[in-house]
Amino acid sequence: MLKHLWERLYVALGILAATLLIGTFGYTLIEGWNPFDALYMTVITVATVGFGEIHPLHASGRVFTIFLILGGLGAVGYAFSSVTAFIVEGELTDVLRRRRMLKKIATLKDHYIVCGGGGIGRTIMEELSKTRRPFVSIERNPEKAAHIESKGWLVIKGDSLDDETLRSAGIERAYGLFCALTGDRDNSFAAISARGLNPNLRIVSQLHDESVREKLLRSGADTTVSSGHIGGLRMASEMIRPAAVGFMDSMIRERGTAYRFEDVPLPPDSKMTGRALGEIKTQPGETALILAVRSGPGYEVNPPPERLLKAGESLVVLGDVEQVRRLKEMIAA
Repeated sequence: MLKHLWERLYVALGILAATLLIGTFGYTLIEGWNPFDALYMTVITVATVGFGEIHPLHASGRVFTIFLILGGLGAVGYAFSSVTAFIVEGELTDVLRRRRMLKKIATLKDHYIVCGGGGIGRTIMEELSKTRRPFVSIERNPEKAAHIESKGWLVIKGDSLDDETLRSAGIERAYGLFCALTGDRDNSFAAISARGLNPNLRIVSQLHDESVREKLLRSGADTTVSSGHIGGLRMASEMIRPAAVGFMDSMIRERGTAYRFEDVPLPPDSKMTGRALGEIKTQPGETALILAVRSGPGYEVNPPPERLLKAGESLVVLGDVEQVRRLKEMIAA
């Protein structure tokens, strides 16, 4: 609808400009006036302000003025209605769109909230979108928020440090929160606010300065990620293990499928509890590839088929979205 309103506004302004040009040219040609006097006469005629003629008009000039008044009234009326529609309908459309978005957000549960729509935030949102995880973004910059919305993603225009904004994003029902703001101070305050509203929330925060890591953790973040540290590790990996890095990149950048390393926890009452891992591994291609089992703080890499599964453990797997979904269904309660 907004595109239609813009087009209508451009047409109205074009008609009004054409009317002024025709009037100016007509008075110059018919009455022999200079362009400025002709433009002035055109403006006061089209605007119907009631001023007198700036120079005496001949009969032909008065006939031209009659048609200019009729045409000008139509042009001004159309332009005025278009501007009014653009303002009123445009705002109404925006209000309705926001209301629909809030209704969608109200239905979410165990979703993710991304605070910040900058480079890191957009990367997080792209990954969540590719792996089909529900999320809501909070961004106070109107241009960045509009860009996020143009992607078809849910976004709330507001401050991530504000409790009401976090509530609007469904913080009480969310599973996790990403603090991807431009400063450690803002990330710290966002973590404090979020932790106070949802004590069970998992919070991952971007870290700009390594010296404030402990402060961020005390503020409520479960873990921090330093973009500088990760960038250094990536550069080292590009040098010493290019094939492995290339393989990882191909998984992330492949458009057709979205192969990922995933963490699949076993529910306490999973039907696979006490059963051998081989019962899952016997279905190659149908479910994700199991690479390791996490039990407590440690990992058992490439576990044998006879290894019995225990409640509370997590499987580290590799697969696409559908394979991971089938695996989750297999070990579900």
